[in-house]
Amino acid sequence: MTVARVITRLNIGGPSIQAARLTTALDAHGFSTVLFHGRLGEGEGDMSYLVAPGADARFIPTLCRPLSPLDDLRTWWRLFREFHRLQPRIVHTHMAKAGLLGRLAAAAYNVTRGQAPAARVVHTYHGHVLEGYFSPWLTQTFIALERGLAGLSDRLIAISPAIQHELLVIHGIGRDDQYRVVPLGFDLDRFAAIEDEARLAARRALDIPPGAPVVATVGRLTAIKQHGLFLDVIRQVAAGHPGVVALIAGDGELRTALETQATAAGIAGNVRFLGWRRDLDTIYAATDVFLLTSRNEGTPVALIEAMASAVPGVSTNVGGVKDVIDTPEVGVLAPFGDAAGLAAGINGLLADPGRRRDAGRLARARVLRRFGLDRLVADMVEVYRELERG
Repeated sequence: MTVARVITRLNIGGPSIQAARLTTALDAHGFSTVLFHGRLGEGEGDMSYLVAPGADARFIPTLCRPLSPLDDLRTWWRLFREFHRLQPRIVHTHMAKAGLLGRLAAAAYNVTRGQAPAARVVHTYHGHVLEGYFSPWLTQTFIALERGLAGLSDRLIAISPAIQHELLVIHGIGRDDQYRVVPLGFDLDRFAAIEDEARLAARRALDIPPGAPVVATVGRLTAIKQHGLFLDVIRQVAAGHPGVVALIAGDGELRTALETQATAAGIAGNVRFLGWRRDLDTIYAATDVFLLTSRNEGTPVALIEAMASAVPGVSTNVGGVKDVIDTPEVGVLAPFGDAAGLAAGINGLLADPGRRRDAGRLARARVLRRFGLDRLVADMVEVYRELERG
């Protein structure tokens, strides 16, 4: 059974990891996948290296995140023609732009197929852009658009119960019977293998002073991730822990502004901007507490990776985060914008090494069970087989 998988771009993040892994992981279950992907935005990290050698991945240069009517029309036409050549039984889209153009192309393909079997259409919501991204007017426009696209979809996949609730109940997108919750799944083996010797080696590699507490975050330096709030939290933590080292792995359009903010706050000596890194196991191994300050999240990949590394998390309570830090035993949640609450959560973990160690071990066990790659593949196979059965 041929699956046409369409993703806007293979930038750093959970959607790219899932799309790349599923492109080949489903082969053993009788599915042949073709992956269509577009171009990266300026300054975005590239995860195309995750696509396995020999996988059928096809680059569409006109597929991009920003609104571009001419490029969007060209992308739609390219996908429409590709679907006619491939004759996929399933078209599965990831991310907003691919979800729009891929589902419209699949609808046109199905109309022009005549009596031939139609392609079943699946869209995964890895999160959404309906809160914290755009003006109220533009947000309402996108909600109306997503409601219409839901009518072109056979299945809508939410990566967490919280995301399904927001889409279905709050925004009125789709019907309850269309939804399936399929949490993300990853190959977490390299993080699960981190033990004490690796932690010491990681600190040496990053030149971290002995005994210095380390707080880290990973992600694009963009508004939705709220690294300004991260710096505010670190400023408060540094008041009680002057030697704290804050690691920021990632890059983006806000880097210069954030570096300026760190200097103005008097914590430039505590904060290290590391840029994009592929050795995230080194970052997590050196970390005592992982801090996430996002305004919105689907399923936070970096938080899951950190927890798989036995690092407890402290995070804003947004989106699907509470489905990951689902008990105080594995981490701390605080309302968005509550820098004092986030700082208190970090200080509590730093002050009690035994609690921190126990929280990390329990966090590792929970995420390995719930977010492994094998579980993701099994869940996706069931969704596809269900569609196949009609």
